Amino acid sequence: MRQYFVLFIFGIILAFSSCRTDFDTVASSGDLKFSKDTVYLDTVFKNIGSSTYQLKVYNRSKNDISIPTIQLKKGLSSKYRMTVDGMSGNNGKIFKDVTLLAKDSLYIFIETTADITDANPTDFLYTDEIQFDSGANLQQVALVTLIQDAVFLYPKQNPDGTKEKIQIDGKAVDGFYLNENDPVNGNELLFTKQKPYVIYGFAGVPQSKTVTFEAGARVFFHANSGLYIDNKASLHINGTVSTTDKLENEVVFEGDRLESLYDDIPGQWNSVILSNGSTNHTINHLTLKNAIIGLNIKNQDNTTIQLKNTQIYNCVEYGILAQNARINGENIVINYAGLASLSCVYGGNYSFTHCTFNNSWSGSAQFAVNLSNNLAGQTPETNPLTQATFNNCIIYGSGTNEFNLNKNTSAAFVYQLNNCLLKFSSTTTNPDYQFKTDAVHYNNIILNGNPKFYNVSQNKFNIDNTSAAFAKGNQAYIIPQDILGVTRTSPPDLGAYQSAVFPK
Repeated sequence: MRQYFVLFIFGIILAFSSCRTDFDTVASSGDLKFSKDTVYLDTVFKNIGSSTYQLKVYNRSKNDISIPTIQLKKGLSSKYRMTVDGMSGNNGKIFKDVTLLAKDSLYIFIETTADITDANPTDFLYTDEIQFDSGANLQQVALVTLIQDAVFLYPKQNPDGTKEKIQIDGKAVDGFYLNENDPVNGNELLFTKQKPYVIYGFAGVPQSKTVTFEAGARVFFHANSGLYIDNKASLHINGTVSTTDKLENEVVFEGDRLESLYDDIPGQWNSVILSNGSTNHTINHLTLKNAIIGLNIKNQDNTTIQLKNTQIYNCVEYGILAQNARINGENIVINYAGLASLSCVYGGNYSFTHCTFNNSWSGSAQFAVNLSNNLAGQTPETNPLTQATFNNCIIYGSGTNEFNLNKNTSAAFVYQLNNCLLKFSSTTTNPDYQFKTDAVHYNNIILNGNPKFYNVSQNKFNIDNTSAAFAKGNQAYIIPQDILGVTRTSPPDLGAYQSAVFPK
């Protein structure tokens, strides 16, 4: 009997609630609370949509309320757009009679797409505000966005509606060749610091041409985009040392999402590809981050890449993938790569001095440095590694062993580490990893010493005088200045940074 009584009462409650089609509300009294008083939408390029930002609105009262109007101050002409608790209102600009229950909250999601001409000409800020109600009950939340002008480079659209394409490794990909006499952009083979550049698809450098990046140039790559240096073409990156944290003289390659959320997300764009037969490359003071492969060097010709004062971070696969390449590297820093920070495969000729190769990618299958004289699918599958020399370097990371040799005895495999700090924690009888007794390949190795980097998660690989790398370098290999332009002392520290006193 008791069961029937409970079911009867439940049925009455259900019937009553199902008959109610609205709530009794009172008008908003202007006492709404907000999760923030200003919504800062991070920097966006002109006419490129922003990420979506959130504002939470609270009703702290005991009454269900009705907000007569939620709208953008600039009304239908505003470059911002909103949804309010999933509703789109009038073009995302104006919302009428919005109900907010007692002790409850609602979400407002905000986006923007604006031109540089919409912004304030003195500070390039585009602003508006969300207004709640009007008159004596008016409440406001400010909206602020920095709009950045840029040069946009992208594949043209063909008459049939398809995009322009170029050939990379025998595959047609969305891309275009840079034009030194473009009717709109002028010389597209010269990148200056006057405006940032945004690239869609692969920007190709035509055969026998040279692309030059001046100090301070900023290049932002859209998803699946990159830079392709064709056969007999050259890449010249002419950055110089900067004096502030803004890297004002560095050349910077990164993804085109400027919001802080994307600062360190790997894989936002593809790669810089130095193709088979490309030639005469010089790279100085380049910061490259958040690619799939940072520098992808394929069967380079007999010239040697001069790669100096370069930082590469947060790559899905490799910081540098060199296939039968020739590289002279000085003051290079690489960190966070899903497979290897530096991978030299299918032979080649390499010299690295005062470099910091670290890999703190989360996982256990990656290396800081990988060397190989073979490559599956190539004909032949082996190629001589004629030299791989590391002088005054740090090879470290979060894994157990950060140095890997993949040697095929059918081709030459010549390598040597001199005065290096190396992480290799496993005990092995493999003759290739006898760091203390193999004087042909290893000299003055500091095995598993702690470099005490300043802040690995922020890619700050400075050291101080408590580091195991402090003053352990060989003067014979010294590069006079470190990656920041600081003069090295004698004996020099290992790695790309001369030691300094860290701030407290």
